Amino acid sequence: MFEPSDSQECIDMTKEAYRVSETYDVPVMIRMTTRVCHSKSLVEEKDRQEVAPVLYQKQRDKMDAVPAISKRRRYVIEEREEKLKGYAESCPFNEIEMNDTKIGIIAAGAAYLYAKEVLGDKASYLKLGFIYLLLMEKIKTFSDNFDELYVIEELDPFMEEQIRHRKDTVMIGDIGCYALGGAAPLNAKDLAVCMGSAFSVAHGFSHGLQLSHQKKRVVACMGDSTFFHTGINSLTDVAYNGSNAICVILDNRITGMTGHQDNPGTGYNIKGEPARLIDVETVVKALGIKHVRTVNPLDLKAMKETLDWAFAMEDEPSVIITKWPCVLKKYSKEDKAQFNLDKTPCVVDADKCIGCKKCLSTGCPALRYDSETKKSSIAQADCVGCTVCMQVCPVQAISRKGDK
Repeated sequence: MFEPSDSQECIDMTKEAYRVSETYDVPVMIRMTTRVCHSKSLVEEKDRQEVAPVLYQKQRDKMDAVPAISKRRRYVIEEREEKLKGYAESCPFNEIEMNDTKIGIIAAGAAYLYAKEVLGDKASYLKLGFIYLLLMEKIKTFSDNFDELYVIEELDPFMEEQIRHRKDTVMIGDIGCYALGGAAPLNAKDLAVCMGSAFSVAHGFSHGLQLSHQKKRVVACMGDSTFFHTGINSLTDVAYNGSNAICVILDNRITGMTGHQDNPGTGYNIKGEPARLIDVETVVKALGIKHVRTVNPLDLKAMKETLDWAFAMEDEPSVIITKWPCVLKKYSKEDKAQFNLDKTPCVVDADKCIGCKKCLSTGCPALRYDSETKKSSIAQADCVGCTVCMQVCPVQAISRKGDK
């Protein structure tokens, strides 16, 4: 499939589409959008090329798509796609323009021209004219150069969904509140099995990926209560048998999902009486994990640095402990002494808000977006003052209530 950005590419890509179709024996589409269809510009037609008529030949093994023939043709399709990957690498309609390394843009069609008009040489561009098959290796190589990457396209998230789907990380979940992290907009879970299995599944998955030469990393998550319940056994397997799994323990200081019962990491027993607190990091190190870090999950910069640290260890397991009390918890005196639990809600300055919706990507239920005013707002009764939305807002339109 080709997607032209202007009138010249319309004619050039149409000619190329015929050539590709005949060369690779494949249907080829030209994807058009409204702005390109409504635009006008001078084109260079070049000389007409006469093509000899194609004589009809009986080809039942190709043209009669009954099941017996279709299953044999499937092998032909796979072979053809491999050949088309080679064509995509050299296709003249796929271009890279390197400028600044802060922002990288992957775009096709008129969306590429929109981006160029707005950002000019403040960004670098991967302009895709041949948009299926996508150049995943070239996209990955291009993407690695930038702090921020944007996919800009019209109508449907055709390229975006494919680029997100061939990502280099497999996310293993477990049983708990965080199981909801698989839903949009976070999309942060690929699979889960049963309580406490996340780390052992990640361990096996990591070895499987290495044996099949798939360059992907596995990140597994489980809560503190699940870790004490059955996760210690899983992590023992990771430490003893060795893999490069990145294991994340979400320590929210309580048993969140089933009703806020105490667990060995809270400092209280099931009756609410003071008890010996079993420290998660101490247990993890005792199991033989050498690379362990504890981090505040609400500090996005610290989280990114910690994840980069873990991903850099390609041959050994690592454990990240994200430590912050559940926002619904009745805080203990230990919580109050250890954490800055300021619940002053955040507010949006409507004059500064540009309606980019980046704050909504956090998945926070307190955030609202008005489609008429194209502004975000925060429901004050729902906000717990975590400040995550403040950190992702690109124009500093969000602040704590009362701050200037």
